[in-house]
Amino acid sequence: MPMKGFWFALISMLFATTSFAQDMLVRISEIEVYPQYLKEYLSIAKEVDRLSMEREPGVVCLFPMQSAEDSTQIRILEIYASEEVYQNHLQTEHFQKYKQGTLHMVKNLNLPDMIPLDPETMKQIFRKQR
Repeated sequence: MPMKGFWFALISMLFATTSFAQDMLVRISEIEVYPQYLKEYLSIAKEVDRLSMEREPGVVCLFPMQSAEDSTQIRILEIYASEEVYQNHLQTEHFQKYKQGTLHMVKNLNLPDMIPLDPETMKQIFRKQR
């Protein structure tokens, strides 16, 4: 099975279970980066997001975005299969490299957890990617 097919199948299985929607951790990371570090930060952030998605099956989504109005404002939609998956993610080598390497670059960090209003509709997002 090609890697893309494997991930799609895994995500489909996760979303197919009722408990997944109840157990998942959803967050929108709100990050403000010092302007002088922006280019370097973006490079490091892209790398950790890519490695996390490639190497960690329970990391369902890491979708980084940059504000069109203020390029130092970064948001990352994060979806983890569970709190345990998230805690394991925090211990990975690639995340630790990101965290330690960007501490001086981040002016503000807010990590609000979110409650999905309609977990059933979330399943449709991934089905559309076939």
